[in-house]
Amino acid sequence: MRKTFLFVAMLAAAACGGPASTASTSPSAAAPAATVSVATNAALGKILVDGSGRTLYLFEADKGTASTCYGACAAYWPPLLTGTAPQAGAGVNPSLLATTRRTDGTTEVTYGGHPLYYVVTDHNPGDATGQGVNNFGAPWDVVGPDGSQVG
Repeated sequence: MRKTFLFVAMLAAAACGGPASTASTSPSAAAPAATVSVATNAALGKILVDGSGRTLYLFEADKGTASTCYGACAAYWPPLLTGTAPQAGAGVNPSLLATTRRTDGTTEVTYGGHPLYYVVTDHNPGDATGQGVNNFGAPWDVVGPDGSQVG
């Protein structure tokens, strides 16, 4: 019930120009090079994070490297975009790091064959409020260093 309430509240904020509306919809050429690293989360263990320490997620509805998260989904679960080849930070296997072209022309980072996303309810490095949340038709999971879902 709480996660559903948070989801509805965040969608309302997005519609009103709140925090969820900060997802970039501009071409990825304007996006800097993304960095993916491994960090330790007290509850989940080793997880993937971006260059700022923000937790990265996979969407179980995605099949292969193609993203299925657009519109309201991408407003709540913004994709990790990059303007150039993504950079492998500490603990990341560079052979698992790649990109995919989104239907809007932006370039999304993938890891282990999964497009990577944030969630707007994570406000600080290490937050993992999206772990196990079922939104937009499927569960969302934090990504581990081997490219599989954590938890």
